[in-house]
Amino acid sequence: MDHESSPSHMTSSEHSPAEGSLSLTGAISLGTGVMIGAGIFALTGQAAGLAGDLFPLAFLVAAVVAGFSAYSYVKLSNAYPSSGGVAMFLKEEYGLGTTTGVFALFMYVSMVINESLVARTFGAYVLQVVKIGSDSFWIPALGVVLLVVAFAINLAGNQYVQASAGVMALLKVSGLAVLAVVGLAFASSSNFSNGVASGGAAPSVDGFLASVALAILAYKGFTTITNSGGEIVDPHRNTGKAIIVSIAICSVVYLVLAVAVAGNLTLPEIIAAENFALARAAEPALGQAGLWFTVAIAVIATASGVIASVFAASRMLAMLSTMKEVPHRHLGMPGTVRVHAMVYTVAFAIVLTVLFDLRRIAALGAIFYLIMDIAIHWGILRHLRSRIEVNSTIVVIAIVLDVVVLVAFLWIKVTADPLILYVSVLSIIGLVAAERLFMRSHTGPDGQMDM
Repeated sequence: MDHESSPSHMTSSEHSPAEGSLSLTGAISLGTGVMIGAGIFALTGQAAGLAGDLFPLAFLVAAVVAGFSAYSYVKLSNAYPSSGGVAMFLKEEYGLGTTTGVFALFMYVSMVINESLVARTFGAYVLQVVKIGSDSFWIPALGVVLLVVAFAINLAGNQYVQASAGVMALLKVSGLAVLAVVGLAFASSSNFSNGVASGGAAPSVDGFLASVALAILAYKGFTTITNSGGEIVDPHRNTGKAIIVSIAICSVVYLVLAVAVAGNLTLPEIIAAENFALARAAEPALGQAGLWFTVAIAVIATASGVIASVFAASRMLAMLSTMKEVPHRHLGMPGTVRVHAMVYTVAFAIVLTVLFDLRRIAALGAIFYLIMDIAIHWGILRHLRSRIEVNSTIVVIAIVLDVVVLVAFLWIKVTADPLILYVSVLSIIGLVAAERLFMRSHTGPDGQMDM
């Protein structure tokens, strides 16, 4: 991939019409609101299937990996606060061109994949209390309905998206805290060591690391905070603080919930429940009321998560269009570039929701996100060490951790579900080829882009 042009500076004001409108508390609410979505609801069963009885530890290790990764984003946010987030960070690292376009698209695709994951999780939990037919039809159908509603809310205006962010985050965190406390109170110590004896598979090192790779998806929402860098009060200080506090809050919530699930269900029961293990874990302590309560929290979490994700992903695609890193076609649609980006984003998410199940959606999201994350860290080491003050050792550790969990995850998928690997490889090749061709279409012989 070429370094087609040097970075051109884009100020915050060009992309941040609401500069200083988001407080530190608001940014933390945004981060936790996006993170506490499908992660703990959809991934608990899948993580247990890979890590066995050690799956609560997988969420803790994933928090450590996310913490090392967050160091790079904190440093980048402090140096280059903007509403472009990851796209702008990549531009500062690699310049405008193919490299920035490809890795920014990896991030965009992982965000849309997350929307699909959350949307299908919404359908899975709703069906726990509304028995209306086959899961194979209604889970994606309900997911599509949620995506359409999220599109309508985003289309209505940013104020409708932002007004509920703090309230939804508070409801989700409070509700999950209640489940965690009650779950721990009724936990049985015998459930923590009976996985193999009751039919579960003995955890392996590669299985545990693969579980960590999935659990990382429960934390990746912290990157959404970087997309609001231009709006946060005193962004050079508060963006990084918001990222750190959000990860800390979510790591505690996830760990306690995972332990509560492990203490109320046997490993085979967790694996069998898979996509709605949290709801099943509430039943021993609270009965049917626990199921309804968990479903209510899951619906709030997933619905608000999709709304926020559509907002963030469409903003990023619009930014890439403005930077001429991706082509833009209005196809006769009225409205702004951001509205068009929203249409493309929701349409893409709907296709994924219909075609892939939760397990495969989560796998695709983990692969694309980890590759992009490695590119962010490498860009700092390769291009920005002379411009921003960083501890290179921490960045190197972040790269090593990402590579280890990614390789382990790919190894597990090669043997268990090779289709995901084929789809991932073909998607990556397609994105790289398409981006390269697009760059050539408006890059002159002198290497300068036709802006």
